[in-house]
Amino acid sequence: MKSPLTIVHLCSAANVFADAQSRFDEPKLYGVTDGKAVGTYLEGKFITSLAQQYSFQTGSAAKGIDLPELQVDIKTTSIKQPQSSSPFASARQKVYGLGYALLVFVYEKRDNKARSSARLVIRHVVFVGKERTADYQTSRGLLQILGNDGSEEDLVAFMQDKMLPADEIELCRIARDLLRRRPVQGYLTISNALQWRLQYKRVIHNAGTVEGILRVR
Repeated sequence: MKSPLTIVHLCSAANVFADAQSRFDEPKLYGVTDGKAVGTYLEGKFITSLAQQYSFQTGSAAKGIDLPELQVDIKTTSIKQPQSSSPFASARQKVYGLGYALLVFVYEKRDNKARSSARLVIRHVVFVGKERTADYQTSRGLLQILGNDGSEEDLVAFMQDKMLPADEIELCRIARDLLRRRPVQGYLTISNALQWRLQYKRVIHNAGTVEGILRVR
């Protein structure tokens, strides 16, 4: 029987996979410039390799994340612009985090013209615990206001200045919750859009130095 997948197993498997993938030539990806297509290929290949060793439930469009049992979503992104999209659930995600962890593969794509193949060299693999997935500037500013005995009105004004995508009633609710439960400092940069746009430069830089952000590779 296969062992149940755990976070420790996941990170270990990601490290082994990244090493093997970085030495693998794939003709199907030669000349491909669509980052989404490359990401789908890489994530699918990693999930397949995990399934050969461990038992786990895979995600669905309804669940929204790749590994719902572990509350982990897998992200792949180019080193040229390390970012990806994520489903928007609530403005609170910028304050308290996405609600799930991220395993981020950062690759460099190298096309070999002589061989008509491509190689995805995995430059970084970072595990971001769900407690660190809030927006960096939003959570930092709110924590500073709370540290200075800020009021509900101060918090609402700050969130309005940051153009948090919520109406004033919801912002007041979030402010009251913040006075009862402070957020944890997040390390993603989350841009407002129809979907969240997650940027990873800060987590790559801080991996291994901040609790909750693990440098896997």
